[in-house]
Amino acid sequence: MATQIEETLKRIQTSDGVIGFVIVNNAGIPIKSNMDDTMSVRYAGLVQQLIGTSQVAIKKDDPTDKLTYLRLRTKHNEILVIPDKHYTMVVIQKPTGSRSPM
Repeated sequence: MATQIEETLKRIQTSDGVIGFVIVNNAGIPIKSNMDDTMSVRYAGLVQQLIGTSQVAIKKDDPTDKLTYLRLRTKHNEILVIPDKHYTMVVIQKPTGSRSPM
C-alpha cells in the first residue's frame, strides 16, 4: 500500500503544471509535502479554514451532504483540495487554458 501511495504522489508531482502538494492530517499538520516547511504550514492552515467554512455552508443547504472536492482558481494558481476521513490532500498547480471566469 505504501508503495502505491508513493507512486501516486510521484505521478502527481510530475504532472504538467503541478507546483506542489501537501498532505494534512485532521489536526491541520502537514505530514507529507514536496514544498518547503513554511509553504506547507501556510497551505495546511489556510485549507483547514476553507474546508471548515465550506462544510458549514454545505450543511446549511443540505445537512446530509458533505464536501468531497474543492477547486479554487486564482489568477496565478489553482488549488485542489480533497478532504478525506483522516487526511486532506492539497495540490497546487498552474491553471491551464485561458478560460474566462463565469
